[in-house]
Amino acid sequence: MTAAFQPTLFDSAVEQPCFRTLPPAARAAGDSVGAGTRTPLSAGAWVELHPNWLRGAQALPGRLVQTVDWRAERRTMYDRVVDVPRLVRFYGEGEPLPHPLIAQGLSLLSDHFGAELGEPFRTVGMCRYRDGADSVAWHGDDIGRGRTEDTMVAILSLGTARTLLLRPRRRADGAGRSASLRFPLGHGDLIVMGGSCQRTWEHCIPKSARVRGSRISVQFRPRGVR
Repeated sequence: MTAAFQPTLFDSAVEQPCFRTLPPAARAAGDSVGAGTRTPLSAGAWVELHPNWLRGAQALPGRLVQTVDWRAERRTMYDRVVDVPRLVRFYGEGEPLPHPLIAQGLSLLSDHFGAELGEPFRTVGMCRYRDGADSVAWHGDDIGRGRTEDTMVAILSLGTARTLLLRPRRRADGAGRSASLRFPLGHGDLIVMGGSCQRTWEHCIPKSARVRGSRISVQFRPRGVR
């Protein structure tokens, strides 16, 4: 049986859903990754972490589990076709989004980052990690313009906490790999990866035997980035 994120018995006392105002980008001191700060990485990449960006939306993950037309994918790995270990749904530009809060988040991110990015966020991708056995391997969102241009990808995490890992890509000469940065993303947390991050760094959600609940990742991207 799939474990879905469940609101508590006290949800009636929880504040109404709302997004926190994102502060102007402030550089983190040294190499530390601080909440609400922009941390420069190598090769022109950067990352921002905003805990509890979405507050009071405890019922949203369960609603999305029930209403989104989730799709299972299969892909070729070595000499066989295997199931992708998560469910997905991509909403292209102009396609109706599955919940007003997702549409509001898209608009708020465009308002906050649009001038710097030079364009609004236009698409929404969603991944449903049903439990700790679901995962995504190391990758960058470098299909399309992300392979050659600086861009931004913002990820809103909903439901059970999962850890996102971030590391620099290995260069052709084998250099450049270092220890991974770890981001335990809880319900309502936002992480934004910008600059050259999608082509010079890579990220993943590893499997975890300790995780029992469901998590939904909501990815906001500009046009032509996947």
